[in-house]
Amino acid sequence: MTVEALPAELRRAIVQIARTPRLLVACDYDGTLAPIVENPDEARPMTESVGALRSLAALHETTTAVISGRALRDLATLSRLPAEVHLVGSHGSEFDIGFVHALDGQAKALHRRIEAELERITDGTEGVQLESKPASIAVHTRRAEADVAERVNEQVRQGPCTWDGVQVTEGKAVIELAVVQTDKGRALDVLRHQVGATAAVFVGDDVTDEKAFARLSGPDLGVKVGDGDTLAGFRINDPVQVGMVLAFLLEERRNWLYGEQAPPIERLTMLASERSVALLTPDARLTWLCHPEPDSAAVFADLLGGPNAGNFSINPERGGLPLGQRYLPGTMTVETRWSGLLVTDYLDHYADAHRTDLVRVISGTASAVIEFAPRPEFAQVQVRLIPSPDGLRVLGTSDPVSLRAPGITWEISSDGMHDTARAVVTPTAEAPIVLELRCGTNELGPHDVPEQERAVRASAYWSEWLDGLILPAVEKDLVARSALTLRGLCHSETGAIMAAATTSLPEEIGGIRNWDYRYCWLRDGAMTAKALVSVGSTVEAEKFLGWLHGVLGTLPGPELLHPLYTIAGTTLPAEAVIDTLPGYAGSRPVRVGNLANQQVQLDVFGPVVDLVAALSEARGKLTDDDWRMVGAMAEAVARRWHEPDHGIWEERHRPRHHVYSKVMCWLTIDRAVKLAEAYGREVDPTWPGLRDEIANDVLTKGWNDEVRSFTTAYDGTDLDAATLLVGMVGLLDPSDERFHATVTATEAELRSGSTVYRYHRDDGLPGDEGGFHICAAWMIEAYLLTGRRPEAEDLFAQIVDAAGPTGLLPEEYDPIAERSLGNHPQAYSHLGLIRCAQLLAA
Repeated sequence: MTVEALPAELRRAIVQIARTPRLLVACDYDGTLAPIVENPDEARPMTESVGALRSLAALHETTTAVISGRALRDLATLSRLPAEVHLVGSHGSEFDIGFVHALDGQAKALHRRIEAELERITDGTEGVQLESKPASIAVHTRRAEADVAERVNEQVRQGPCTWDGVQVTEGKAVIELAVVQTDKGRALDVLRHQVGATAAVFVGDDVTDEKAFARLSGPDLGVKVGDGDTLAGFRINDPVQVGMVLAFLLEERRNWLYGEQAPPIERLTMLASERSVALLTPDARLTWLCHPEPDSAAVFADLLGGPNAGNFSINPERGGLPLGQRYLPGTMTVETRWSGLLVTDYLDHYADAHRTDLVRVISGTASAVIEFAPRPEFAQVQVRLIPSPDGLRVLGTSDPVSLRAPGITWEISSDGMHDTARAVVTPTAEAPIVLELRCGTNELGPHDVPEQERAVRASAYWSEWLDGLILPAVEKDLVARSALTLRGLCHSETGAIMAAATTSLPEEIGGIRNWDYRYCWLRDGAMTAKALVSVGSTVEAEKFLGWLHGVLGTLPGPELLHPLYTIAGTTLPAEAVIDTLPGYAGSRPVRVGNLANQQVQLDVFGPVVDLVAALSEARGKLTDDDWRMVGAMAEAVARRWHEPDHGIWEERHRPRHHVYSKVMCWLTIDRAVKLAEAYGREVDPTWPGLRDEIANDVLTKGWNDEVRSFTTAYDGTDLDAATLLVGMVGLLDPSDERFHATVTATEAELRSGSTVYRYHRDDGLPGDEGGFHICAAWMIEAYLLTGRRPEAEDLFAQIVDAAGPTGLLPEEYDPIAERSLGNHPQAYSHLGLIRCAQLLAA
């Protein structure tokens, strides 16, 4: 018998409750986990049910329990359930073996009186059995003749059941008399409170289980076993099907928690337009899309919650793995190919300002299955799909969403919370199938521009930009892809630049180091814009500096700049957790917002002035606006450089005097002085002295004779890859012995095979992380500055090897597990790759 034997509505309910953040699964014993037998002492639980309960108990945020009328000691002995499964006996009056000691003298006396009276009533009766428990006594009549059972039950009901202080619970062929307040509903409530369950499942067969069913509400699930009136929402036949329910719940819960089918991060491919990004899996499933902005809530969050968190998939009807996925050369248009089937995806650059339009073209001759399951607001709002001849409209969203798909017949299903649409289509050589996802409108009419023309102009947008770049000969194609990726992270409408396209892709599989990188860090944005200037594109830098001018205009002084802002240039909301999503491969929590917004990071001013210097050199002039920006950054440094800060890596420890932050403060003043000299601007008379003061501070306090290296901060001996910048930006001459020693010490401490870690100190967070591609890029540049070209070439080749099949790099690489980690694609990683290729080609 398979799970299909269960009612379809029950299966859907199980799928839904399996996704609750903290789940409590509780069952009755006799008639539920174990079949009813003539001799209660021989009631053994079903093997399948025990296995499922044990496995459920081993899952994160999942608690299992058995709530039985049996005495706790007997329940433990008979069930032989593992310690991971909580046992509650005597209808909830026993939560531990020593409960009897909690009875007061009056209750104990009443217990003895009841027991004596029941012994008198049942003396000499065939088939009637008394079961004495710590807080109650049960009268079992299952093996008695009907008339005997009825006579005994009537005497019990008219006798001790009427006494003060006695609580009566009647079940199938049993009457239980307790001397304390107890029932299974109360026991369920106690367990729910203890574990903080967000939803509960209860399965039972007896009339005593109705008190538990009565306590279920909201997302809870009640399952009645067998016949009889019930408050439970669902019914199954017997204990065999109980095992099936628990096994199916286990499968759904495990899949939801751990995302066993999560694709490798580096194999995810990014789509981009002027203001939107999306990610595709290697089999053309839309796995990530936010709207209306890239830092808004996700409409499709399959990446962090599996298909039920929102996906839009297209696959051949006969299945099979794709033959490959690629970008059309020089574009952000993606093709995924199977035998006889091709799916082409691109975001439309020319959609209206409030729109996010994704075009999906199915061509070939093989039939394809389309599944459309939008889940706005990270799958936290109810969704209904309304079909029409021209496509589907999504109801239940604050912002309209529609799918233009003329002529397609959809099958709509629901899990009770969300609708999903499914269709089978067959394209022809003459008539490919065009699907247009339109976020921001309910309009399903035809587009003003034919699809083929839109496809051409979408490709031309990227290829024409790329043709204007100057790329190094080393790994030219991969550098081109890195440049396109950086351009894709730029938000043309505002000028902001995202650090990465995603939130909460883990730095350790299953760990908690999951952060939201969809915002604009001043440091990351400036470094990205500078990388694009270095290959010949200045428009992104112009827009970024314009965006930053707007941010500065909201502050009383530049020294009050936050490290990061939203795409719109506003401060971030409080960091929050989406606990209804299990995370990528079970890596929780899923976060939105970033607490780094509240930190002090004094290094952010240096990259901004460095960008102004690079931009001015590229265009041959320094504008008044940019000079004002330089002045503002220098002013901020003058006011705050001597303070401790949280540093480039945003550690959630107390602030320290980070060497890298001081170096960037020096860089701010140094570049300001040089810009003034190069472009005839007036130098603030305090700047040269301030530059020397900061340099002297770093060289005397940042160097540590004990470890023969510049250290992370003035107050310790730990090392940090970012400290390599002391020689890379010119504060210290690269030929200086101290820089050579720092490179050697950093290599020994932080390099591991193909990658370089940020640091190995305790940063106040549990777990580990991978090596950072940007740190490896710094190491490559340091190797070249110290005359170690072979090592630089070797490490660069290993970074290249870590790129995914479409040329994208996330934040980190784990050299032990040989897998990529972190948010994806990461601007740091791609700007580092561009820089290394340029240096190696020089």
